[in-house]
Amino acid sequence: MSYESIQFGIKDGIATLILNRPQVMNALSSQMRLEITDALTTLPSEVRCVVLTGSGRGFCSGQDLTDRVAATNLEATLRDEYEPMLRAMTNCPVPIIAAVNGVAAGAGANLALAADVVIAAESATFIQAFTRIGLIPDAGGTFIIPRAIGNARAMGMMLFAEPVTARQAMEWGLIWEALPDDDFAEGVAARARKLAQGPTLAYRAIRKAITETSQNDLDAQLALEAKLQGEAGRTTDFVEGVTAFLEKRPAKFTGH
Repeated sequence: MSYESIQFGIKDGIATLILNRPQVMNALSSQMRLEITDALTTLPSEVRCVVLTGSGRGFCSGQDLTDRVAATNLEATLRDEYEPMLRAMTNCPVPIIAAVNGVAAGAGANLALAADVVIAAESATFIQAFTRIGLIPDAGGTFIIPRAIGNARAMGMMLFAEPVTARQAMEWGLIWEALPDDDFAEGVAARARKLAQGPTLAYRAIRKAITETSQNDLDAQLALEAKLQGEAGRTTDFVEGVTAFLEKRPAKFTGH
């Protein structure tokens, strides 16, 4: 499909998905959610990493509150539009980096936090802004945030709806990295290049293992590790990785 509210392009194995409604701080419209879902579920095989970011001065301000249909049918909107988008992120066959270039608020914050790796500019903030309008956090926030930073900090974020700085989010373990604004673009690009040149199937297995650990006991997780490691050990990338190690050279992974 052609996209109206996002920009999408592919170069050197990296797909860049830019939320592109800067006039409203990239607020999530129904059209944008549909387009994000479509882009992530129709990735061509050449893609080995996705970078999700925002245009203009913010990442995403959350739900577009001028969308009266969505605002008056919250349960249906979450079920029919947000859930497919979030599942498209979870089921994406390659790692997703959320490059948070500015404010990430409400559902916009939780969209970022649903990525595999979150890298933020130091000027960025994360705000669970829902109680400001009498709502509860959604878009996966009540699932992701307590698991990342514990109930005490999650509760404070959600009850007080106060901004959390990028550096604070990094120190809490909510995100991976906070970079000085001047280094942000190149820092994200370097991380994306590393993933795009890495062992894609091993990355996929890591994501599956991390996702399932919260519901497994030790025996189940050890069994899953063994299964996934067996699959990884049958890949071309494993052969290349061992060969490169023995030959004392950088590995040239192909993602197979």
